[in-house]
Amino acid sequence: MFAALMLPAALLALQLLATLRAPAAWQPASIAVRLAAGDSIELGARELAAAQADRRHLRLRHDAQQGWMVQNLSSTHRLLLQSGDTEQHSGSSVLASGQRFQLGTTLFRVDSENGGNLAFSTAEHHWRYDGAVLYPDGKRQPACPQSHGLARLAGYWNAYLPRWLALARPLTLGGNLYCDNRLGLAQASPGSALITREHGRFLLHAGNPDGAPLPVLLLPRHTDGQMQVQEQVQDIRRQELPVPDAGTIIIGHTRFAIALHDDTLTLRPTQHVQLYTAPEISLPQAVQWQWQQRELGLAKAAAPVRTLAIALAICLAGVICLYGLHALSAAPHAQGSGPIGTPKDLQHRTTLKNRLTSALTAALTVTTALLLLGCALAAMLMQRSVQAPPASLSLLLASSALLLWLSHPARRTMLGICACSLLALGLLSQLELGLGASESAWLRFYQKSSALLALGASATALCQLWLQRRKMQGHYLPQRQLEWLLAGFAAVALAGLLLQVVFGDETGVFDLQPVELAKLALTALTAHCLALRFSWHEAGTSLSARSGRWLHLIAPALLFLMLLGLALVQVDDFSPLILLLVWCSAMALAYALAARRRGLLAGVIALGLLAVAAITALRLLGSDELIRWGFYADRFLVWLHPALHPHTGQQLLAGAQAIADGGWWGSDQRLGLLTLGQHASDVLRVPAIQDDFAASFFLNRHGLLAGLLLWCLQASLLYALVRTAWQNYQLALSARHFRQAWLGRFRYFALCGAAALVLGHFLLSWGTNLAIFPIMGQPMSFLSAGGSHLLFFLCPLLAFSAFSAPSMQGE
Repeated sequence: MFAALMLPAALLALQLLATLRAPAAWQPASIAVRLAAGDSIELGARELAAAQADRRHLRLRHDAQQGWMVQNLSSTHRLLLQSGDTEQHSGSSVLASGQRFQLGTTLFRVDSENGGNLAFSTAEHHWRYDGAVLYPDGKRQPACPQSHGLARLAGYWNAYLPRWLALARPLTLGGNLYCDNRLGLAQASPGSALITREHGRFLLHAGNPDGAPLPVLLLPRHTDGQMQVQEQVQDIRRQELPVPDAGTIIIGHTRFAIALHDDTLTLRPTQHVQLYTAPEISLPQAVQWQWQQRELGLAKAAAPVRTLAIALAICLAGVICLYGLHALSAAPHAQGSGPIGTPKDLQHRTTLKNRLTSALTAALTVTTALLLLGCALAAMLMQRSVQAPPASLSLLLASSALLLWLSHPARRTMLGICACSLLALGLLSQLELGLGASESAWLRFYQKSSALLALGASATALCQLWLQRRKMQGHYLPQRQLEWLLAGFAAVALAGLLLQVVFGDETGVFDLQPVELAKLALTALTAHCLALRFSWHEAGTSLSARSGRWLHLIAPALLFLMLLGLALVQVDDFSPLILLLVWCSAMALAYALAARRRGLLAGVIALGLLAVAAITALRLLGSDELIRWGFYADRFLVWLHPALHPHTGQQLLAGAQAIADGGWWGSDQRLGLLTLGQHASDVLRVPAIQDDFAASFFLNRHGLLAGLLLWCLQASLLYALVRTAWQNYQLALSARHFRQAWLGRFRYFALCGAAALVLGHFLLSWGTNLAIFPIMGQPMSFLSAGGSHLLFFLCPLLAFSAFSAPSMQGE
């Protein structure tokens, strides 16, 4: 038992060592700006400790009548002011009746606005916009020629369904086309300005066109034929906004809480704050900082953090007791030989002892898992609402989660040990990334991953205990209910994909990635269909019944596969398609092995060899041949000639340079042991170093020798998944009734499909970092800071693998 914990425990000890060796860092607790009435000051990244702000980002002005006013000076970032439930962006303005604005040489006038419809006009046309559809002169515009199918479908949806069911779509101004929700203006580039409907208000926004931006001018309003003379013509990008008291302002990516008091404006930074090695910096006379040291420990933590730490200490004590109880229940019972008692009495006492131990184990597991679940939710809430918990608290969360995972003997297999070791290794890399950065936000990847891991571990422990209890009571889920459950799972995943297509982008929707849940749903649904496929040749089953059942079962999987592919194609990247190709090949290989189809097996192997040959051929092709491809040619050209593409190619070159700097022994020539918790130097400048290029950071810090250990762990994990799958298939062959046979085959196909997806992530990520494949945006499983990938894919996969282990089935 203790040998199984050595590698995860050693990696957790390295995390503790990194936290203890981290150098001191300071950041401003508050920034006070003092201005007399009528004075103004320009502030930027240096004065605001905002690493992602511009050098001259904003101008603050203190007016005797208007109070504090702020003006955005940045051409790349907008300011966001929040007060209560209202938000105000710089570069945007609320449209009201009588409002006039000008873009290029075209003058617009707002005729009416009632919260549901916006009516405005130019010299030639009258327009009506309801937040979803634009109507010129009372008619709906045709769809744009280059619109894809989903955009056209959304347009028809908004045109023919009630407005309360309509999908919000912005109105864009600029370009030469009058189509869909575009209002063409010959002098302006497409997207020069936008109009949106938000919270019952219509807002005018300055856009980000491809060409040179034109000023969007706000003109004095006309009300009842009278011009408001007190208003002035102003560019919407440079308009002044009132600073709200007790509100917040976001500058770059840094969030500040605002407090106003006479001639002093105080900003308290809470997120994305620049860190300094010493509490000293030269500032303007009107700006004063109050310093605070970064706290990684719990000695000076706030009361909620200390309470959470005490709860986690109780969790750790409960986990240690669980190890003792499991060891006690697994110990061989001595056979008494003395005169006291008979063999029947000894058996009775042993039975009572086992029951008592099982009851105590179950009660302690429930208590510990629920307490850990509450701590994880509290930690996530603190990250989003108040101040993020210190690194030591996240280390306690991660330690409790991993130790709870390995506390049950059924999870203490080769698969569980490899998975926990990979999770601990990934957390160590994310902790080093956070401690080595000069900005406070980098530590949030480690904090978030620790909390999500605790959620997954506690949920797995509770679910496993519930399944054991149902099995002991002889309760099984009927086949029809299971099919409905799988169909509901697929529907939830499809709904998430639809939300991402309509409301989200490549990064997901509502800070989530529904694609990760869709991978599991697709694998589970297909595994169910393939598992039932093997029982169709039983005696007494007609050909027509088999055909009807085939269409009934395989149609949902095919439909889901097509919809998943359609959603992924919308992303400007072909890595999801490669993942699907790897998954399909693995499922075909698993089916060929189980059904003993030699032709299919040979075809899958031939396709794999053909893929290797295609990659080699692409390497040998010239640039002239690739340019003819058109659509994805740029990706391959960056791969072949990264120096000729300064944007994406620089990412590839920077990652390769980071790996080269690490060498075999790491950047410190001691496998990274000397740089634990220390500054991360220039490697943090590699784009997406926390997810797509996480392997480059790991190899830079710890070297290729540590990379070999990582590859061995990844290969062992894949081997353990495939071995567990094959063991379940062997159990299905020797099953005595249909349910056991179906369950074994279902676990076999589900584990093979999940292993294929993990393999696809490994291949794409290593291929990206080592320049084997063109740049593709996929995180490396267990190593990258992918919250949705960890919570919605890895944790359910590991839980299902633990439930499918032969040791679990025998209990």
